[in-house]
Amino acid sequence: MPRFFNNAGPTVPADHYAIDPLSRIDWEDLQALIEQKRYFVLHAPRQTGKTTTLLAMMQAINAQGRYACAYANIEGAQAARGDSTLGIQAACSAIARSINHYLGNDAPSRWLREHQDTNAQDLLTHLLETWSLGCDRPTVLFLDEVDALVGDTLISLLRQIRAGYPQRPDAFPQSIVLCGVRDVRDYRLHQEGAQVITGGSAFNIKAESLRMGNFTEEECQALWQQHTDETGQLLDPAIFPELWEDTHGQPWLVNALGYELTWRFKPARDRSRPLSLEDYRAAREALIQSRATHLDQLADKLREPRVCRVISELLASGEEGLEQLPLDDLEYVHDLGLIEVRPRVRISNRIYREVIPRELTWTTQVRIPNQETVWYLTPVHCLDVPRLMRAFQQFFRENADSWLERFDYKEAGPQLLMQAFLQRIVNGGGRISREYGLGRKRTDLFIEWPTEPARGFHGPMQRIVIELKLQRGALEGVISQGLIQTAAYATQVGADEAHLVIFNRDPDVTWEQRIWDMERTVEGRCIRVWGA
Repeated sequence: MPRFFNNAGPTVPADHYAIDPLSRIDWEDLQALIEQKRYFVLHAPRQTGKTTTLLAMMQAINAQGRYACAYANIEGAQAARGDSTLGIQAACSAIARSINHYLGNDAPSRWLREHQDTNAQDLLTHLLETWSLGCDRPTVLFLDEVDALVGDTLISLLRQIRAGYPQRPDAFPQSIVLCGVRDVRDYRLHQEGAQVITGGSAFNIKAESLRMGNFTEEECQALWQQHTDETGQLLDPAIFPELWEDTHGQPWLVNALGYELTWRFKPARDRSRPLSLEDYRAAREALIQSRATHLDQLADKLREPRVCRVISELLASGEEGLEQLPLDDLEYVHDLGLIEVRPRVRISNRIYREVIPRELTWTTQVRIPNQETVWYLTPVHCLDVPRLMRAFQQFFRENADSWLERFDYKEAGPQLLMQAFLQRIVNGGGRISREYGLGRKRTDLFIEWPTEPARGFHGPMQRIVIELKLQRGALEGVISQGLIQTAAYATQVGADEAHLVIFNRDPDVTWEQRIWDMERTVEGRCIRVWGA
């Protein structure tokens, strides 16, 4: 069976195209921390290759022969919630099984069976002590999915590790690495309606916190090049800059796009068929619409209040509001992989920028009436954008007050409602891309519409820019700034027509005053301006 792009579970180099996991971390520094008997945290967003890297690290350490290293996933203890007795027992069982599986040492499993009546608040400490005392080498333990645990289960686990820490390396692991999505400083414990932060008090022995990053742009291309090298199937070089912008190296996205393009797109299974940029873009849209598990998990995180606060400000393009957010919230959303913080705060990649507004407005999209394609097309199969905009103005006037109340993301509500309205239209045969202009108080929409349906995106295209702005301050100043921005963006993407939409949220302004349109010319380009 030839290798393929891995979009589920740890990467197995014999089966999957792969980047060397140890090249994605500072392997020298990490080994030094183990030698120094340090306990530390390694965290990374979900599906970035964390488990693959931990398994590779374990194999490399064991191959050196100096330490006995085991990897254990203790996510199963999450089911115990705050029941620390059941939770610790589940975690200990997983650890003992892993020591047996990876090291062929069944002594911890036998000890655990013989001491089932041991107090759970001391069970983990005793188990790790037994393992270390009975091993002929210092022990090292990688604990994965630690931050999946909640309540007293997590408190007990951290405190039992801390209790055994002074006994290392003879009677406790030389080094323990806690692995998860978040840093230990951000482990939140929900119990009886209260939120307790335990990072320092329960685990103040942490020496370092290491974060795994995404693939580099070069690694993305090298991974995909493995497909060409092994199958002979050529990829249009124009794909690679798009792949980088779409993913910014997020490993699951890079692999999932590769799998979508080279396998789920059935014509590509003929390896003599070169794959074009349009093939890639079709695969990208198919992946977004598939609502795969990774993207569903992303949508689930959007409902968390801390995430909601940060993403709301990004969608509303309000730099001032972002500066007022707690730094912990920004760091938390960054740890989840949803945003980048350098060189500026932004949603992590272009696919997330597409998925987030679609997910936030999904129920709204399916409930918007009058989405038949006939009424908004001209006789030559172009979008009649002025007609669409007038229809949106009326829709917004009739529904804004009631519909915007349903959004958790109320500050960005007008832009999201406009995107929901347009998404239903564009799903009928076109493509929409989004850019959020943080600090510029705008959202840019770029619509591509094929004018020859039989040829689709391989034929002639209508290209439209629609810029969305919230009115803050005098209207004429907002229009003047928006016209310059819209013209620049339209020139950048080669748009045929450009529109600027300005939302007025002042409740004292009547709808008769809010609904208007005009034409302005900037640098020789006619731009239609709409009020809503």
